[in-house]
Amino acid sequence: MTSPPRLLPLTAAAPSPARKSLLRRRIRLLVAATIAYNVVEAVVAITAGAIASSTALIGFGLDSVVEVGSAAAVAWQFSAADPHRRERVTLRLIAASFFALAAYVSVESVRALVGGADAEHSSVGIGLAALSLLVMPILSYAQRRAGREFGSASAVADSRQTLLCTYLSGVLLVGLIVNATLGWWWADPLAALVIAAVAVKEGREAWRGDACCAPGAALRAEPDRSCADGCCRDG
Repeated sequence: MTSPPRLLPLTAAAPSPARKSLLRRRIRLLVAATIAYNVVEAVVAITAGAIASSTALIGFGLDSVVEVGSAAAVAWQFSAADPHRRERVTLRLIAASFFALAAYVSVESVRALVGGADAEHSSVGIGLAALSLLVMPILSYAQRRAGREFGSASAVADSRQTLLCTYLSGVLLVGLIVNATLGWWWADPLAALVIAAVAVKEGREAWRGDACCAPGAALRAEPDRSCADGCCRDG
């Protein structure tokens, strides 16, 4: 008879009160840095996208707005005396922001494809995508590491949204370069549709990850991939 999968603790030992206080401050600082960067990114991307009639650039800028909302939700959560009490609500807000982004970008992308909208070359957009491709992985890794150690599924989910921005930066960069060098106008809205598809995937994972990484949760030998970052539900 096959033995049941062995349960392993989420961390080797629960963080001490002093360590948890440090992690809490670190998460709040990382969230603040994420908000500050994404505000600038959103303004630049949406402005450049409007000038170049680029659906992908505008979608990328709106993703930055969503990321600001997601990070703000985590900041709200960690302003409470017990952040874990606001975990479920924060995860729902993050998931809803993903779905809203996917819906808007999908509609605009289809309109651009059907209408044959020709996006112009955007040097600013290419530079922004390249910069985000460097900055976002660092922020995502730091927040994910702190969130896992603290035991916060919402902090982990927000780090995944930041990581999504990295993927989107790569997709956007390829789409803008292809459009600029080869003149393939459809590469721009196609890149935006990829952004929408990834947003739906991440939204579903955030919605189902409400119990992941919560106090008392465990990490199985073969983790449930439906939960954020491999955390499984209790039981």
